[in-house]
Amino acid sequence: MTAMTARQAAAAIREGTLTSVRLVESCLDRIAVQEPSVQAWTYLDPALALAHAKAADRRRDAGEPLGPLHGVPVGIKDIFDTADMPTENGTVLHAGRTTQTDAAAVALLRQAGAIILGKTVTTELAVYAPGKTRNPAAPGHSPGGSSSGSAAAVAAAMVPLAIGSQTNGSVVRPASYCGVVGYKPTRGLIPLEGALAQSKPLDTAGVFARDVGDAALIAEALVGGARRLVQTAAAEPPAPPRFAFVRTPIWDRLDADAARAFETFAARLPGIVVEAALPDWTAQGLDWHRTILEADLARSFAEEFERGRNMLSPVLCEMIARGRTHRAVDYNNALDGAGRLRDAIAEILRSFDAIVTPGTTGAPPQGLESTGSPIFCTLWTLAGVPALSLPLLNVRGGLPLGLQIVGRAGDDARLLRTARWLSQQFYSEA
Repeated sequence: MTAMTARQAAAAIREGTLTSVRLVESCLDRIAVQEPSVQAWTYLDPALALAHAKAADRRRDAGEPLGPLHGVPVGIKDIFDTADMPTENGTVLHAGRTTQTDAAAVALLRQAGAIILGKTVTTELAVYAPGKTRNPAAPGHSPGGSSSGSAAAVAAAMVPLAIGSQTNGSVVRPASYCGVVGYKPTRGLIPLEGALAQSKPLDTAGVFARDVGDAALIAEALVGGARRLVQTAAAEPPAPPRFAFVRTPIWDRLDADAARAFETFAARLPGIVVEAALPDWTAQGLDWHRTILEADLARSFAEEFERGRNMLSPVLCEMIARGRTHRAVDYNNALDGAGRLRDAIAEILRSFDAIVTPGTTGAPPQGLESTGSPIFCTLWTLAGVPALSLPLLNVRGGLPLGLQIVGRAGDDARLLRTARWLSQQFYSEA
């Protein structure tokens, strides 16, 4: 059962050929086997999860209306408040923290019928210091961050769906490293009330799944169902999509084997994948993002820094300290630059359905001391446009390498449809 897609599981529960209890029990059994080596979870309460599953089955048996995720278990990154579980944000400074209400995203998942299985590991305050999670797709290599537990839990088939967040590369990067689909919607599409705040101009909720259809399913539930993401994602494009292969101004940061993999991919689809370029000035976006992020970290984590900096990682302390020195004029100029970058991306997409580009500098790094570089996500996050990592490529020794596909701001349904088409095309050409 843990090999089923979320769509298959939801349909089987609606049809009565599967119960939520059986599915949740199967996931818990899988976790019992995999968790000692993967360590994707920071909080699990099997009895609570099964109680919610039993209640879901009673509602189904009573003929009550069922939501699109009815009875399907979901993992929650431990930065989203859950009324019945602790939310510790990956830091000892928040150990034992509880709230009386759910984050907006969690409430929407419950309304859609999902079973909140547990809380997945996040890096420290969703920044860079790694958590305990291991990469099930590449043992001995980083799972990425900051949504490491969510990506790993889906990759290890512990749960079909999970949610995370991205302020730089925290959905796309772990999805690439763990070999799953990671979808970061247009900024603001999924509500962030009740989630740990790093930077309002950058923070974006995202989702993890094993295929594009499942990503659309959970995303639609998280946006209230009004955007027809599932229906559009499943539809055939009116014409074969065209992709702009954008190397970005930081192509020299890409590992050589990853560069070869992307160039080989582009060559496989001549006329469909066409090289294009961002204006040279967009390289400034890396500095703009850093200015916004560090200044906002200094504000968002001021209380933690003041009372417990000795319990924070050196990298986070350094970012907060730098953030305290950024000038307001530079911050505002960076915000203006983000708007210019969004316009430049839209200009490219006047001629293409989506952009294809790396999501990481290469394969997951060896060891667990680093979560890898988010630099190939930075520009797209700064611009607030939707981005999705597809598990289509591999490099040395079969290590996973995601293909990042980027769309126009607000055009998420089209991006999902285009991503599904590309996945099918890629495998049909293999």
